[in-house]
Amino acid sequence: MDATVATSPNVRWGIIGCGNVTEVKSGPAYQKVVGFELKAVMRRDAEKCADYAKRHGVHKHYSNADELINDPEIDAIYIATPPDSHLYYALKVAAAGKPCCIEKPMAPTYEESLFIYNAFSEQNIPLFIAYYRRSLPRFEQIKKWIDENEIGTVRHISWHLSKSASPLDQSGEYNWRTDAIVAKGGYFDDLASHGIDLFEYLLGNIEKVTGFNTNQQGLYTSKDAIVASWIHESGITGIGSWNFGCATREDIVQIRGSKGKIEFAIFEEEPIILTNEKGKTEQFINHPENVQFYHVQNMREHLLGNAIHPSTGKSGLHTSWVLEQILGG
Repeated sequence: MDATVATSPNVRWGIIGCGNVTEVKSGPAYQKVVGFELKAVMRRDAEKCADYAKRHGVHKHYSNADELINDPEIDAIYIATPPDSHLYYALKVAAAGKPCCIEKPMAPTYEESLFIYNAFSEQNIPLFIAYYRRSLPRFEQIKKWIDENEIGTVRHISWHLSKSASPLDQSGEYNWRTDAIVAKGGYFDDLASHGIDLFEYLLGNIEKVTGFNTNQQGLYTSKDAIVASWIHESGITGIGSWNFGCATREDIVQIRGSKGKIEFAIFEEEPIILTNEKGKTEQFINHPENVQFYHVQNMREHLLGNAIHPSTGKSGLHTSWVLEQILGG
């Protein structure tokens, strides 16, 4: 770990790619966590970057990523660009020797994810992936139920996620989330990656996985219908289906055990439900205003040496492997 970062009163962060995800979900968390400071932002559109900096009270702004990465007043970097540029920027950050958080998915392919992981691992530089659901209280409660054997021995997990085609999908206008070059699986890469990563956090790594995918609607180049089955290292089985051309939006996860089950949604803010021999328990746990707050707070604890972050380069790399197995490489 970089000793300067670990012992300084404030870790000064820079963001590469201050787009929509950084407006509320993530950016403000770097300002709210005690011991962190959002010092600089970068966006290729200089005017939009300056506007972001002004609105969020950020001291510095750049239109050149190299200038931000090599700024001596910046201790750590958050890469919040589309996935196809993660490798490019991550290697620059690793070369600068600075801790880094990368938006999910880690990269479009497992191979690129491995390049990123190795670049940081070989120098022992902290690397985090923004799979922030591992840090959210509502999913921590689900993990607690599992760890306390509230449903006995876990046997099986299933997830169905579907939504209808959006006006943007139907318009034919460019959307990087459905460009196969950026995201082969389309919304699967953007959305399902969250759930797959969370399942590995809750139930352990997936050992074997297979999947099928197709494009049913022909609205864009990415896949829009994916199914998969898998086995965790513990022997727990799993199945998933993701379809982005259905009439209704559904988000249903069920974890079944020898003595009960847990039901919840990955994205919808609905109650989490535990059913066992004691009856049915429902809990509604709100997300924080800035949904990445606990993820960012946990990075601070990791950099201080107080805890191990639940979403590191190592866990993100394995999630990339699982995604690639489902999509067929």
